[in-house]
Amino acid sequence: MVKTADSSALKHLKIIDLTRVRAGPTCVRFFADFGAEVLKVESPDGVEANEGVIGPRDNYDNLNLHRNKRSLTLNFKEPEGLKILYQLVKDADVVIENFRPDVKNRLKIDYETLSKINPRIIMGSISGFGQDGPYANRPGFDQIAQGMGGLMSITGIPGQGPVRAGIAVSDSTAGNYAAIGILVALLEREQSGKGQWVQSNLLQSMIGLCDFQAARYLVDHDIPPQAGNDHPFSTPMGVYQSADGYFNLGASGNGQYYALCDVLNRPDLRDDPDLQTLKGRTARREFVNQELNKEFATQTSSYWIDQLNAKSIPCGPIYNMAEVFSDPQVEHLGVAVKVTDPNRGPIELVATPIKLSRTPAAVSFTLHAKGSDNLELLQSLGYSQDDIKKLQEKKVI
Repeated sequence: MVKTADSSALKHLKIIDLTRVRAGPTCVRFFADFGAEVLKVESPDGVEANEGVIGPRDNYDNLNLHRNKRSLTLNFKEPEGLKILYQLVKDADVVIENFRPDVKNRLKIDYETLSKINPRIIMGSISGFGQDGPYANRPGFDQIAQGMGGLMSITGIPGQGPVRAGIAVSDSTAGNYAAIGILVALLEREQSGKGQWVQSNLLQSMIGLCDFQAARYLVDHDIPPQAGNDHPFSTPMGVYQSADGYFNLGASGNGQYYALCDVLNRPDLRDDPDLQTLKGRTARREFVNQELNKEFATQTSSYWIDQLNAKSIPCGPIYNMAEVFSDPQVEHLGVAVKVTDPNRGPIELVATPIKLSRTPAAVSFTLHAKGSDNLELLQSLGYSQDDIKKLQEKKVI
């Protein structure tokens, strides 16, 4: 394996990527963008029943998820394929997978097996519900975890029924938590010289992301309800309607609220004894929101955003994706990164949202053609061209 990304931050790491769908690739992408040598191991055509579950290989999603990786096709359900995988593990730092626990054990790619081959190996496992317990072998997908982790019960307008978030929050969170855990294990290995098994799952990640709402129940035994666009306990905080649309406002602190009243020229809202505290304003949220919307309806969103920001009152527009990427601050941050795909030509992908001053992340190329690195990789393991041809004929690669 050779270095394939421009970042030098993690160039000393060799990662074997056995992941699929979203949570696993989200984890692996972090290491790939920071320069680790990532080898994506994929099933040969016709071997994986659920292949293509997130669309064609060159669609926007796959190109964004699987950049900066090389590709090896390998059917490790076959003994010869498993042998090749074990050879790769000997020289690797990390293996990342998101098979169901029973599948991993059946295929003999579990941590106990791999650690005997390489005691320094760190294995990252991402599952739906954990590696053991009553739900361990259930299939898990993002929306299932959103429901079971409580998010759908607190999302949406009160009374409308459960609502999923518009993005794969439990998938992405489980992937990012796994990446953090792997980094911790890598740092610990510098002291102990030993690898270990890092685990995350969609269900626990979803609960962890709910954070203060989960703690609200655990500490006070208060079940959070749907609150729509209103903050659970802060007012004014939410979505307000202007003359030409909507915008977000967060002015729940007393100083911010008083400044808001001044901008709106509403001393009555400022001096009302019932509205002098956050608790009082929240108790009269419906009245406060009605009065604010009356004022906001007189001018455009951009007018109010300019006026409020001038007084350091937190607020902002509500964008669609086209508007997101035309915003001057988004452009300044470099959130869209340019790359050339061999099939689609010049495109833009979503940049890594972490800035390092000396060794920043980089997106060097999109997903390699499936199996395009087979020859070079297998030859580096000592296989001849004749050996490789036989492996192709047996559909091992």
